[in-house]
Amino acid sequence: MAEINKQSHKWEQEEVSNEMNNWELAEEESVDWRGRPSNPNKHGGMRAALFVLGLQAFEIMGIAAVGNNLITYVINEMHFPLSKAANIVTNFVGTIFIFALLGGYLSDAFLGSFWTILIFGFVELSGFILLSVQAHLPQLKPPKCNPMIDQTCEEAKGFKAMIFFMALYLVALGSGCVKPNMIAHGADQFSQSDPKQSKRLSSYFNAAYFAFSMGELIALTLLVWVQTHSGMDVGFGVSAAAMTLGLISLVSGTMYFRNKRPRRSIFTPIAQVVVAAILKRKLVSPSDPRMLHGDHHVANDVVPSSTLPHTPRFRFLDKACIKIQETNIKESPWRLCTVTQVEQVKTLISLVPIFASTIVFNTILAQLQTFSVQQGSSMNTRLSNSFHIPPASLQAIPYILLIFLVPLYDSLLVPFARKLTGHNSGIPPLTRIGVGLFLSTFSMVSAAMLEKKRRDSSVLDGRILSIFWITPQFLIFGVSEMFTAVGLIEFFYKQSAKGMESFLMALTYCSYSFGFYFSSVLVSVVNQITSTSVDSKGWLGENDLNKDRLDLFYWLLAVLSLLNFLSYLFWSRWNIKSSRSNTTNVVGDENI
Repeated sequence: MAEINKQSHKWEQEEVSNEMNNWELAEEESVDWRGRPSNPNKHGGMRAALFVLGLQAFEIMGIAAVGNNLITYVINEMHFPLSKAANIVTNFVGTIFIFALLGGYLSDAFLGSFWTILIFGFVELSGFILLSVQAHLPQLKPPKCNPMIDQTCEEAKGFKAMIFFMALYLVALGSGCVKPNMIAHGADQFSQSDPKQSKRLSSYFNAAYFAFSMGELIALTLLVWVQTHSGMDVGFGVSAAAMTLGLISLVSGTMYFRNKRPRRSIFTPIAQVVVAAILKRKLVSPSDPRMLHGDHHVANDVVPSSTLPHTPRFRFLDKACIKIQETNIKESPWRLCTVTQVEQVKTLISLVPIFASTIVFNTILAQLQTFSVQQGSSMNTRLSNSFHIPPASLQAIPYILLIFLVPLYDSLLVPFARKLTGHNSGIPPLTRIGVGLFLSTFSMVSAAMLEKKRRDSSVLDGRILSIFWITPQFLIFGVSEMFTAVGLIEFFYKQSAKGMESFLMALTYCSYSFGFYFSSVLVSVVNQITSTSVDSKGWLGENDLNKDRLDLFYWLLAVLSLLNFLSYLFWSRWNIKSSRSNTTNVVGDENI
């Protein structure tokens, strides 16, 4: 009988090992550029990550120069009205982040992060070149006209509009597929099983945001200045040049990268858990989770490094782990899953509320790239008789602060916070996200107060405020983004879904997409609700901010932001409590 039990345990251990799906591959499966096992002394680490950071700085430099001044180009060159132009910009940015899901899936399932970046980097480059060509050739644009003076300007239509949107969405496709893989590929250069490299991984996320800030700062100052003084055709051409330099940086690091193999069918294990749980929905889950198939206690109390302990959340999914009594019957993986496999699915589901809590945050970001730029355009941009601040460069304000603040945060605050919290990241990612969400509310409060003052000064007193009055709303949001964006990326990457790192990074960018799409819907809904008469076009329906009520719209966003923060407090607390194991203290303290 003892021998039978021994063989049964041995068979079950082998079955568990065989069924450890594509998420649960060992650390040693990273390879070099030739497909050979990577060497920790030659591959990976911060040296390899620097090449990815170079790509990230140049890529964001190119895309930010286009996106942040796009509304000016769409209004002045394509002659779209303000509300439609704002929606074109937000839809464009939103589509970038929807395509991030495609890039994450292709990377994890088929191509790997390096080849996904390289292929779609050239797609993005082709979009920049096409935009530059259209901006340069008069026959591809409507006749010149000043829409601020002449209300009958011809809007871009037909072939001209088709070329514009084709170029724009080539950029969106390329950038969307590149973005999540840049972060994931850089993070893949560090081993989370090594305590020293785990700390460096946290520093890498801060360094990635520093590279992002540098790229944004250069784009919003130098490149926007080029667009303003040398023309949008030259500006788009410089964006193409920046993307070319980014691709050169990536290729230069090829020999130093450690690459994770694509896993194939990353959604199959998720579908197996759902199907198995449905098929066994009438069964009763055992009171002792150690009786579930594949629990890490079954194999003589030896806990493999790739397994996850059982947690009490989403108990209906545990039915996928109930094994039928007949030991001689080997069930299909579509009828029987391991505890680890089910816990991976639970982890993904638990990310949804955290993800959803950042949508309103990114809706606020959308306003800073659209209406706040127009807000700045109606203010006094003069610094001297010969120098004016381009309105699109207003978004550079927070990044000037952040290029100093991010290094100080990583070198001073993080070590100090580590001593207090014992957490490798200093401030735990969920706490970091919450701080940013809270601060974003005050960005909209500042914007609303400023717009009321600007409008009253212009309409009642005939005075034009200095553009420096707009600084606080950008500064506050910049600091809040440093907390929320980096915290979200780190939290998602460190989740347990091995083999889905790029896809999880894509989900963080998808939050931007939903935020920008929600912005478009919110503008339309607000206009419809506030159109109280035939003559009234709503709070945001006019092309003149002095007639619109942008201040009231900002107050609405401030209220939504505060409610969103309170919702986040509930869901983050739930996430921490629900991740506690029945048999261990806490699952994944690194993520809390």
